[in-house]
Amino acid sequence: MTDGRTIMTESNVFKALVVNETEKNTFVRGIETRTLDDLPEGDVTVKVHYSSLNYKDVLSATGNRGVTRKYPHTPGIDASGVVAESTAPAFQPGDEVIVTSYDLGMNTPGGYGEYIRVPSGWVVPRPVGLSLREAMIYGTAGFTAALSVWRMIGNGVEPDQGEILVSGATGGVGSIAVSILAKSGYTVVAVNGVVDESDYLKEIGAKEVIRIEDATDTSGRPMLRGRWAGAIDTVGGEILATTIKTANPNGTVTCCGNVASPDLPLNVFPFILRGVTLIGIDSQNCPMPIRTRIWQKIASDWKIDWLEKLTTEAPFSDLDAKIELMLQGKHKGRTIINMAEI
Repeated sequence: MTDGRTIMTESNVFKALVVNETEKNTFVRGIETRTLDDLPEGDVTVKVHYSSLNYKDVLSATGNRGVTRKYPHTPGIDASGVVAESTAPAFQPGDEVIVTSYDLGMNTPGGYGEYIRVPSGWVVPRPVGLSLREAMIYGTAGFTAALSVWRMIGNGVEPDQGEILVSGATGGVGSIAVSILAKSGYTVVAVNGVVDESDYLKEIGAKEVIRIEDATDTSGRPMLRGRWAGAIDTVGGEILATTIKTANPNGTVTCCGNVASPDLPLNVFPFILRGVTLIGIDSQNCPMPIRTRIWQKIASDWKIDWLEKLTTEAPFSDLDAKIELMLQGKHKGRTIINMAEI
């Protein structure tokens, strides 16, 4: 029986990927048994149907203290599923929901477990037009891409103003940014990765693909000939600096990653002589009113017709192999994890 606030689980036991520190700075991971009592306090417990793979998950899974401070730990910054228990008035057992960002998968057990328990303030009702599976194809990466495009458009960049550059275009954020921009009528130039994925990038909407070397200038010149009306940068470092230096007057550049470098070798001239705007994207702490608005855009105007072209689905049992693939730089698009397949 239930009390109207709870769907009783068949067992208190569930499976989760757990990262353990066996000795100082030595980490191992594997699927282990956990109980609901192991989960932290929170007013909403979710039975996870899907999760996804992000670079931050790989960092957590390999013992990066900048992401996760204490181990043992279950990574997974994304989860979609069904409310199993709730003491929050806004959510009832059986509700389909999305949980991304905040502290999920960082220092709070994340979506690589069959259950999560979180504050209700982290939970987004699944928007109409988006399935639980599709929500995880987007996940944090897709939300970040959409937020980046939304901020760029909000700063006045229109399709007829010129080309939009997307760096790290084969990754999760980059692939979805390319797709949303192309669907919205923008002319997209994509920066290829270490592995040549030109055909893939053109298939998802890029009009032109350029090499990393062509997007990077190390001459030290303070500004370069303008080309970009806007840009979505996902990597940081020299590519971001070059993008800013090659932005057109009043161009807008968003940045959301630092996989290339956290440093920005740049001076103020693009900002004070061309009026270039640099917008930082923080999807982790995005306010809930904006968060729900972006998810609604994703489920409607920005829902990508070719979503499956971006997607690899893997069973939970293959998660460790997918983490290794991303560590080797061989990952592209989005990988979603089917938590029902162990």
